[in-house]
Amino acid sequence: MAQKAVIHDTFVIERSYPATPERVFAAFADPDKKRRWFVEHRNQTVEHYELAFEVGGWERARLRLNEKTPLPGALCETEGIYQHIVPNSRMVSSATMSINGHCISVSLVTVELLPSGSGTELILTHQAAFFEGADGPEMRQEGWRKLLDELANELAA
Repeated sequence: MAQKAVIHDTFVIERSYPATPERVFAAFADPDKKRRWFVEHRNQTVEHYELAFEVGGWERARLRLNEKTPLPGALCETEGIYQHIVPNSRMVSSATMSINGHCISVSLVTVELLPSGSGTELILTHQAAFFEGADGPEMRQEGWRKLLDELANELAA
C-alpha cells in the first residue's frame, strides 16, 4: 500500500506558568520577546523575522538550520496569519512551513490562556496537514514542547 500523500494530525499541549495571562500574552504579542523564545535557538540561524501581531497580521521567519539538525544548511521558512485574537485570552493563527522552498505543512494553532491562581494555564491545540518531506506530527509536537520550555525561560527572565 502506498504511503498517504497527506497526514492529518491534531495534538494538545497544556502548560502551567507562574505568570499572569497578561505577561504570557505579551510574550506572544511583543516582537522582541517572541523572537527570543520562538526563533533564537542554538540549532538555527535567524536570517529574517517579523511579527505584526493583530488580526490579519503576520509572522514570518526564515531560518538556516545548523549541523546539529537532521537537515544541516536547509532553509526553513514559516509564514503565518493571525486569524483571531482576544487580548490576554486567546490567539488563533494559520501557517505554512517550507524547507528549501518546498511546502511541508499547513497548520492551525490555537493558544488559550486561562487564569489559574497567580499564574496561567496555557492550552495549545495544533492541527495540521503534513505533506511529503514533512517533519511529521511527532517531531512537530516535540518542537512545540521545546518552544513552550523556551517560553517558560522568557517568562522567568
